Amino acid sequence: MQNKKISKIIVTTIGLAVAFCFARPATFASSFTVVGPGGGGAMFHATISPHDAKEALVACDMTGSYITHDGGHSWRMFNLRGPVRFFVFDPVESRTIYAATEGLWRSTDDGVSWKLLWPQPSTIRGIRMSSDHADETIVAEPNPMGQVVALAIDPDDSKTLVAGAVKDGKAAVFLSSDNGKTWTKAQDLEEAPQQIWIDPQSNKSDRDLYIAGKMEITVRYRGKWQNRPGPKGVVFNDVSAGFSAQRGMTLYASSDAGIFLSKDGGVSWTSAALPGSGAKARAIATSLNHPESAYASYSHLQIDGKIWMGVARTRDSGRTWKLVWKEDKTSSPNIHDAWLSQEYGPEWGENPLGLGVADQDAELAYGTDFGRTMITADGGANWNAAYSRRVEGGGWTSTGLDVTTNYGYLFDPFNPGRRFIPTTDIGLFRSEDGGRSWIHSVRGVPEKWINTTYWVTFDPKVQGKMWGAMSATHDLPRPKMWRTTPVTKYRGGICVSVDGGRTWKPSNAGMPETAPTHILLDPSSPVGKRTLWAAAMGRGVYKSTDDGVTWALKNHGIVQNEPLAWRLARAEDGTLYVVIARRSENGSIGTGGDGALYKSTDGAESWTPVKLPAEVNGPNGLAIDPHDPNRLYLAAWTRATGMHGVGGGIFLSTDGGKNWKNVLHRDQHVYDVTIDPRNPDNLYASGFESSAWHSIDRGEHWNRISGYNFKWGHRVMPDPENPGMVYIATFGGGVWHGAASGDQRRPDIATPELEPGH
Repeated sequence: MQNKKISKIIVTTIGLAVAFCFARPATFASSFTVVGPGGGGAMFHATISPHDAKEALVACDMTGSYITHDGGHSWRMFNLRGPVRFFVFDPVESRTIYAATEGLWRSTDDGVSWKLLWPQPSTIRGIRMSSDHADETIVAEPNPMGQVVALAIDPDDSKTLVAGAVKDGKAAVFLSSDNGKTWTKAQDLEEAPQQIWIDPQSNKSDRDLYIAGKMEITVRYRGKWQNRPGPKGVVFNDVSAGFSAQRGMTLYASSDAGIFLSKDGGVSWTSAALPGSGAKARAIATSLNHPESAYASYSHLQIDGKIWMGVARTRDSGRTWKLVWKEDKTSSPNIHDAWLSQEYGPEWGENPLGLGVADQDAELAYGTDFGRTMITADGGANWNAAYSRRVEGGGWTSTGLDVTTNYGYLFDPFNPGRRFIPTTDIGLFRSEDGGRSWIHSVRGVPEKWINTTYWVTFDPKVQGKMWGAMSATHDLPRPKMWRTTPVTKYRGGICVSVDGGRTWKPSNAGMPETAPTHILLDPSSPVGKRTLWAAAMGRGVYKSTDDGVTWALKNHGIVQNEPLAWRLARAEDGTLYVVIARRSENGSIGTGGDGALYKSTDGAESWTPVKLPAEVNGPNGLAIDPHDPNRLYLAAWTRATGMHGVGGGIFLSTDGGKNWKNVLHRDQHVYDVTIDPRNPDNLYASGFESSAWHSIDRGEHWNRISGYNFKWGHRVMPDPENPGMVYIATFGGGVWHGAASGDQRRPDIATPELEPGH
């Protein structure tokens, strides 16, 4: 996930438990499958279908969205080119679903494919994505609504939609009576809406509307608009509403001051205190058709001399609450988690960021947090992990709900069944069964270094011996990581294992605490006295000539102050290269914030600059042809300027970097280039524009891998066991495994103007 750091520190029935144990492997719409332990990143917006309680949706902070049709046993990821703000099921048409990113999307085939509803595709003038994360802004003209941030659908008429939208900082309510083809502005709002509800008991020709903001409820009651302020001085974290023919409407609101309740549409509010004292309420959700029942996510609750967090449940409209999820530093026996609590304890995921309750069944609820989705089907008596499951006789495997950021998929050269996934926020994972299941592989790594493993390298002659680059600083080389934290304060180092990654110990004498992001071994160096190099962000390049026991800084010739050494590459003739990441992110070039590329012909004792291509100052990866040391492939990150940026793509040099030509310009945010070790004519690349790429002619021409569409890609790695298959490491979407070519088009986006690669 983008902001969670490690330092921040479900069995409802026997039948459900068995179903989780034997859930089928997670499969995408194409032939790609997700590989890894599951979970690992923040999840939001759990939304259960009012037509089928086994169908639900979840979004994450890393752009992916997920749908289950079997009650959370398995999930399919789909991608709409950005994080989803909300989901809404059509209350009449069971196969129609809405989702909002930068635009408003609609699926009429139960989430298989999605068409852009707003802005209208015919008005799109382009997609701006020049920022560091390639965050997308749909540029459309005309676009009177702006971004849709909340939506409600008439409970009896699918053609009638109510949208809350924000444009140029101003919020308003818009109405559509023709299924979203046209919209009419109905009312200005004083603040952006969080939620919208339509009273199902109100007059069908003049519906009563309730729009929740952070400070007030805006209401259209019997045709008249009015603002109803919340409790004095209270800022709502979340608001939820339910309707009953007998009880009328009930509003629940969560805040840092606790829980508040309104039974008159927001005219008046009363406190609905939890047991104990001091509780802060984060998320809250009621059942639309059972408003007497609600769930609230709480923290800082003081009771019994301890401080608790979890979920509280009311069955009597907030008069009394029961702490159905109650944890401190130890897991509660009714929380049936997968691997996350076992490895990090319950504090890592925190109390739920979001809650969702089934309209038709108040006993069914979802809770999502910084690493998990948990489900209760018995009103909170038990909560079950929906993101990962235990493999019999092995470790953990993803159910498809995978939000991990990873940097590669690496095979032990002596044991093909042993693989490694270096990740952010959850450290290193290892498989001993050919990738079927995964176990945490950080025993012996200093606690403060566990957060991120950027890379591991193996001794090609010594079975079980390997080195890892571990750090407390995640998400490098994204510039957000040094905006507020000086690079000199990064923590981490090199660790060594002699038993195939089962245990580790620090091996960084001479290397001060830093954030090492890559480690490279010289295969021609003597066994037992291996030469290794490590790239350290903010310090430069370190070298060891004694198997990684001691290290010395080797920056002679590198002119950057606190050089952001990111990646290393070595040619067959021994020439060594280091990629220095760009420090600036404002689109400038020719300043001290430029990135750089250096080479060394004496094993890093001295460095000389390699001229970058024109307009390029963001090198991000380098690959070298194994048969021609002068043939270089450079992955470049765009400069933030204009609609799509400038200076990104893939560049080819056939003369050792003296001259370059741009061989891929359609993708301006390319993270890395890799070469198939079986055939150097085959090259792969990926980046942050929903695309992975394949070349079969030594990088001269590139085609998009049609089965892949996750927004933020990291690195494509050929599958050594299956020619034509690849693993794709991502920034928040797990590891994808599938074919590099063939007709596997993913149908997620059915609007041609927004298909990835266009």
